[in-house]
Amino acid sequence: MRLAHLFAAAVALALAPFAHPQSVTLKPVEGDFVAKDFSFRSGEKLAELRLHYTTLGAPHRNARGEIDNAVLIMHGTGGDGKQFLRPQFADVLFAPGGLLDPAKYYIILRDGIGHGKSSKPSDGLRTQFPKYDYDDMVAADHALLTQGLGVRHARLIMGTSMGCMHSFVWGEAYPDFMDALMPLACQPTEIAGRNRVWRKLLMDAITSDPAWMGGAYTTQPQAALRTAESLLLLAGAAPIVMQQQYPTRDAADAYAESYVATNIKTVDANDLLYQVASSRTYDPSAGLEKIKAPLVWVNSADDFINPPELGLAEQFVPRLKTGRYVLIPASTETRGHGTHTWAALWKDELAALLKQTEQH
Repeated sequence: MRLAHLFAAAVALALAPFAHPQSVTLKPVEGDFVAKDFSFRSGEKLAELRLHYTTLGAPHRNARGEIDNAVLIMHGTGGDGKQFLRPQFADVLFAPGGLLDPAKYYIILRDGIGHGKSSKPSDGLRTQFPKYDYDDMVAADHALLTQGLGVRHARLIMGTSMGCMHSFVWGEAYPDFMDALMPLACQPTEIAGRNRVWRKLLMDAITSDPAWMGGAYTTQPQAALRTAESLLLLAGAAPIVMQQQYPTRDAADAYAESYVATNIKTVDANDLLYQVASSRTYDPSAGLEKIKAPLVWVNSADDFINPPELGLAEQFVPRLKTGRYVLIPASTETRGHGTHTWAALWKDELAALLKQTEQH
């Protein structure tokens, strides 16, 4: 599995041992929107930027003919929109009568730039693909919603990991666009310290591997990808649960070897490099006061990527005029960084946010 905060692989670790059979019957509809002559912040352009999406439910129009039930849910680095159809998320939120029942909401699960079936380096451009960042990704999502799907206002925008960070960018770039925001598993500040270090190590592993050949490889650079997947494994680790699942040296070794061997089969080095590098300009900290929509920001205490002992939440929460921070204590139920996708652990917070922002 490849979900992610940051990278599909990271969340895969949190999910693989604990998945359960899908029980909710969903009817997803897939589509593509092509943004013409899309300009990136780097100054680069694409004549056609393809944005793939999956939807659940149908748009509802109010008396003014405007769609009023759209919910945008954004994935993490290395993931795609379909990850939210997995049972730990869908069975909790998309079930009949659930908080995000498709009978009530028009749910949009897009593949961000560089991910899934959207335009990405491995489509052919390789390292000639524009050097996108989070602002570009959010701008493209805005175009998808407004131009592609006719959504001018969202009932809710939420995201996990990278999608969490995109939620903060959305709130600042388009403060009147949504009724509510729910960022899950991130920090609203520049990626620095240990979080930046492990990402740099991952990127350096790719670019320093002679087999990468400046991005012009004919076969995937295996040594680079082994290092990258190993780092992703640690970043997404759920310490308490992993101790239970792999209580001996041999069990832990076998899992690590199997994990890396499996995941290097499904990743493209250039795509991964771009995905990780896209966080380089992220830093919404200076504009937090611009956010107007009520916001519930949720992290978990066992998250390697966003450790609570940094004290960042205490620094930034007072500047969120309509925001609230929730820290889920580490337990046998949490999944490290991947807690963001186990909706049962934070659904009550979502319920409160939806109730708070109901239109009467």
